[in-house]
Amino acid sequence: MSQSDWINQFPGLSRLPSDIRDYLQAQSKVITIPSETVIFGPGKPPEQLLLLLSGTVRVQKTSEQGREIVLYRVHAGESCVLTTACLMAYEDYSAEGIAETGLTAVAIPREVFDRMVADSPEFRQFVFTAYSRRMTDLFAVVEEIAFGRIDIRLAQKLIELAADQSTIHATHQKLAIELGTAREVISRQLSEFQRRNWIEQARGVIHLLDRDAIRSLADQ
Repeated sequence: MSQSDWINQFPGLSRLPSDIRDYLQAQSKVITIPSETVIFGPGKPPEQLLLLLSGTVRVQKTSEQGREIVLYRVHAGESCVLTTACLMAYEDYSAEGIAETGLTAVAIPREVFDRMVADSPEFRQFVFTAYSRRMTDLFAVVEEIAFGRIDIRLAQKLIELAADQSTIHATHQKLAIELGTAREVISRQLSEFQRRNWIEQARGVIHLLDRDAIRSLADQ
């Protein structure tokens, strides 16, 4: 993708006045990031805002006891709400961002971000609209972890990961991280699903035997 046409992937930015748009394009850079790269981590200040053109970033938090939870994912056409918050508050990151796939992104340097937020109402609206949407998603994650039944949430995750396949390649630990719980909890629940003949397990693999039953639970 050329340096000049990425902005059309973001409707909120394509409406910028021509002078502001030209400045943003001139000061930003299209970059590529390999899969599994740690993009940011706790205690480090943000140096730029990334607007994702392709790929997926996983943002996760690790507790002092070593438990991990996936907070959200950033997909093409989105930006990272944590980066936005840290840029605006001049604070360091409190979580980790990892490239789940190879990425193409637009890097907007901090000084350019600061100027755009200060000088462009359209850019501010773009930033805060994305921020508001993602905060709503984060509250949903918190609500699920605090109040959601783990059997229902696990069934939903299995259906999501399986897509149109009948085999899922995922460890109990990975599922625990995705759902914000302990591996032992996932292991017990999967054993119950297996007892009901809904699934069959092997090392790092889960075979769905009764998708209808799992989906029925997931839809509750």
